[in-house]
Amino acid sequence: MASLGRTQPPQQAHTPTCPSPLLSLNTTPSDGQPSSSQLSQLLQPLHSLQSAKYGVKLEDSFAHDIFCRTLVPSLWLDSSLVVCQVSDSFLEVSGGCRREQVVGLHTDDLFGQRVIIPSLGSAREAIRSAQELKKPYEVEDVQPDGKTIWTIRAVPIYRHDQLRYVQMELKDTTAEHQRYLDLEERVSINETFRILVETVKDYAIFMLDPHGNVATWNQGAQTFKGYAKEEIVGKHFSSFYSQEDCDNGKPAMELETALRDGRVEDEGWRYRKDGTRFWANVVITPVYREGTLIGFGKVTRDLTERRAAEARLITAYEEASKLKSEFLANMSHEIRTPMHGMLSALTLLLDTSLDPNQLDLARIIEESGSVLLQVINDILDYSKLASGCFSISSDIISVSDIIQSVFRSYQKSEPPTIRLEIKLDPKLPKAAEGDSLRYRQIVQNLMSNATKFTDEGYVRVNANLQEENEDSYLILTEVIDTGIGVLDGSLGSLFIPFTQFDNSATKRYKGTGLGLSICKGFAELMGGNIGFRPNADHRGSIFWFTARLKKVKLKHISVSQGNYEVTAINSSNSPLEDMKLAAVKRRVLLAEDNQINQKVMLKMLAGLGFDNIDLAADGREAVNMAAKLPPPYDVILMDINMPILDGVGATREIRNAGVWTPIVAMTANALKGQAELYIAKGMNDYISKPVDRNLLVKALLNCLKHHGPDQWPAPLALSLSGIDLTEPSTALNPTE
Repeated sequence: MASLGRTQPPQQAHTPTCPSPLLSLNTTPSDGQPSSSQLSQLLQPLHSLQSAKYGVKLEDSFAHDIFCRTLVPSLWLDSSLVVCQVSDSFLEVSGGCRREQVVGLHTDDLFGQRVIIPSLGSAREAIRSAQELKKPYEVEDVQPDGKTIWTIRAVPIYRHDQLRYVQMELKDTTAEHQRYLDLEERVSINETFRILVETVKDYAIFMLDPHGNVATWNQGAQTFKGYAKEEIVGKHFSSFYSQEDCDNGKPAMELETALRDGRVEDEGWRYRKDGTRFWANVVITPVYREGTLIGFGKVTRDLTERRAAEARLITAYEEASKLKSEFLANMSHEIRTPMHGMLSALTLLLDTSLDPNQLDLARIIEESGSVLLQVINDILDYSKLASGCFSISSDIISVSDIIQSVFRSYQKSEPPTIRLEIKLDPKLPKAAEGDSLRYRQIVQNLMSNATKFTDEGYVRVNANLQEENEDSYLILTEVIDTGIGVLDGSLGSLFIPFTQFDNSATKRYKGTGLGLSICKGFAELMGGNIGFRPNADHRGSIFWFTARLKKVKLKHISVSQGNYEVTAINSSNSPLEDMKLAAVKRRVLLAEDNQINQKVMLKMLAGLGFDNIDLAADGREAVNMAAKLPPPYDVILMDINMPILDGVGATREIRNAGVWTPIVAMTANALKGQAELYIAKGMNDYISKPVDRNLLVKALLNCLKHHGPDQWPAPLALSLSGIDLTEPSTALNPTE
């Protein structure tokens, strides 16, 4: 900025303390300045202000208060830019100078040197602009700290178009400037947000008035819904809903919910202008201004493609689950088929006369085969539980009988260093409805773990009636041991699949890590739970589980034998002896394609007392041999996977021929649900491979029963005559 021309100030003989600026001019009346008489006339109204020539003091006068006591920091310059007068407030904010140090100085010598406010550059700009424009001019003067801002206002005073004085006022506008910047920022943000909302195309973002009418519209809303802004603004937002939703009052309920809860979110079908629909996610939020509702913000997303992708994902998952089930069924069949031949042949081998060494080796094979079979069963059970396709059957069971049966099986094999104990609550129901197999499996698994991890001390089984209501019992079963216990760090992973406490190469205890996880699944399916706590009396563990069993409605049970299947023979003979008695003069058809399994099953059936056994190598041959009247066979053992015609197809044709001979499914496909499927297809029972001889005996006795005890040999009929058919808990299951 070019420097303003500088004129030397006239010589002054005396500087008044605080005279009126108009009387401080050292000029004579000839140069146009007011005379004493003129000043008297001018100042007479100002509360008897004394007229005075140059140098007269006007202390405590009106002029003194105006020029010296004003709260607005001010100073006055003559036409040559020499300071004529300053206010006390200016001296205070400008650095603390005294009046006599300031009055009489030129602006070039004052600003930036004697006073800190304003800066010389800002002062020059304000004065020059005011002179050029001939009107007040304001300049912002930013202080060196970069935060404080003073506004300089220069007011030119003219007489006869000649500059006489310049009045300068200073104002601290730091706060005002900050408010302006904040407002400017908000305006900028609002404008940016407005542009964003109006131009975004992936979301429909618009406002509703308090009554639900559309107030604003953006590009995304136009894209989603097909309405131009002028077509939809002012219309109710229910235009986007189906007629059913409108009839049910859904739009109004969403606004009410938003007001009550602060927001509402919904997914559903919304409709476009052309009538097509899209799957939308909608969020409605009430908008308030100073506590007054001004409308609702509405954000809509088009999730049609996501919904379609989810549907495809579900379909793919279901297909994968189906493939997984088919794979497991196939693997089960492929593994169990050779195991059936091996273990069944081993069973027959153990029935022969073996020397001690041979018997020991055979027992090793039997034990190893049982372990392998248990591993396969665990994997299949876990897979079924994980896929959610496992269901619980409903039989009439006795909890005491199940626990005692498992207990007896361990009594025979436990070392003398372990004491087995059992304690059964006398309040336990004699009969209840539940899944005996799964209940037994849990007890057996917990007993197996307890005996495996206990070297000395005891293993105790407790069973108590924990709760009873009108419809059910809640049974608590505990297995307590004095074994190695469970480390605190392992408690959280006890029931997690494939988890073992020791995974090192030198671990002592073997297993898949699936047992407890499977038990947990079974317990939950039976309406109970499972857990662990340390043995408070000794080192060791307490594993417990609960199961809810339905009460047996005895009034619906008929004592007629025709309504029951015999599941146990209460006779003085062993089941094997009973089987041999029942097999006399009975004809059996074995449908089996595997040659090894044919040989094994023929020998096993012969060992059970059957001397009239026919063999069919495929399903078609089985149909040709069995679909005759009168039925030529007393029982049929039907393999499922056979060439030409499978077991299910063969059963269907036999039943269609009017032959109702009992058929037992015998397959290596052990997946849950297969038994129900086979029975639904017309079969009477189901045995998985490898065939357990005891289960085979049980199934055959059940089936042969359908021919009536009067047709059985006399010794077996006599042994059955002692069965109390009013005690279903010990021998009988309803067929309904």
